Amino acid sequence: MDPYIPEILPPKDIDWKQHVPLIGGANRALARYDGVLLGIINPQVLLSPLATHEAVLSSRIEGTRASLEDVLQYESDVGERAGEDRIDHPRIDDIHEVINYRKAMRTAVEKLNKRPLTVNMIRDLHRVLLSGVRGENKAPGEIRRIQNYIAKPGMPIAQAIFVPPTPPMLADALSNWEIYLHSDELDPLVQLAILKAQFELIHPFLDGNGRIGRMLVPLILYAKEIISSPNFYISDYLEQNRDIYYERLLAISQDGDWNGWISFFLRAVTEQADLNGRKARAILALYDDMKVRVPEITGSRYSIQAIDAIFCRPIFNAGEFSKISVIPKDSTAKILKELRSNQILEILREGRGRRPNTYIFTKLIEITRIDAL
Repeated sequence: MDPYIPEILPPKDIDWKQHVPLIGGANRALARYDGVLLGIINPQVLLSPLATHEAVLSSRIEGTRASLEDVLQYESDVGERAGEDRIDHPRIDDIHEVINYRKAMRTAVEKLNKRPLTVNMIRDLHRVLLSGVRGENKAPGEIRRIQNYIAKPGMPIAQAIFVPPTPPMLADALSNWEIYLHSDELDPLVQLAILKAQFELIHPFLDGNGRIGRMLVPLILYAKEIISSPNFYISDYLEQNRDIYYERLLAISQDGDWNGWISFFLRAVTEQADLNGRKARAILALYDDMKVRVPEITGSRYSIQAIDAIFCRPIFNAGEFSKISVIPKDSTAKILKELRSNQILEILREGRGRRPNTYIFTKLIEITRIDAL
């Protein structure tokens, strides 16, 4: 199979008329979703479980098997054992890939608040993504200098499913990609569709290209001020439609079928914007409910701090809860006991010896994980 030769962006054969209905639907869905985001005082905190769930799903597309609960429980255990950043867990490698994904997103947002998105910034994110995990020996942050390919395990390049551009092509392809990123297009969502696909087809890194490509969706939406905060989660749709996702990307490389990919991507944005909006509204409604119930149950002056803590970290132990909420330990014990007795919190894992109970805020986890509301 010959290497993919990247088309100079923008593609010449976009059927704009064909995409008009999907463009309108996707933009309306995003506007509705952004309206929800604007109504949330601190979406980075309140929607943090959704951000972790997105990291889980994006990593799962690449073969990891860590669940949302695995990641949050592991972080709770690490938080309890101060000074340790890695503890035994059957899915330790998968968990750290998810944690790195989330770190890379946070790094990106910090950088975007100071300067525009560039290929060099993406290289920085790639370093964070592969730090200390599988793939750390595959030149993190470096544009690849060797030919790679995608194939079934053990298959030679002659039987590859996809062969990305040769290394000498990469500099020009990425330069063209960055120029197009900062150009004006008839519709920014179609532009985003093209940018995401072209990045993954260029395949500039030896590993992690898919995860970086999916990370670019909320980052570009935020950078182009299409949404007011970078809280957009698309991996749910892509994971559920994984075969079509890859088919549409391959159709670009094999047949130059940009229109099929653009239609798929616009549907993904529309469905995920609607689902993200329903989840965000459900979380906000749960938060408003807790603002009434928790003060009634606990009678504590620390009620709001307690609520913010369980929304920020819905799986935790008492020590972590006290640290996050900045509530004194004696008050922490009383609040957790009352929240458990009133079925707001449950015990996920009973404490043993010096290990404390691990609590779970089940209602929030259920909203986060559901694929339809």
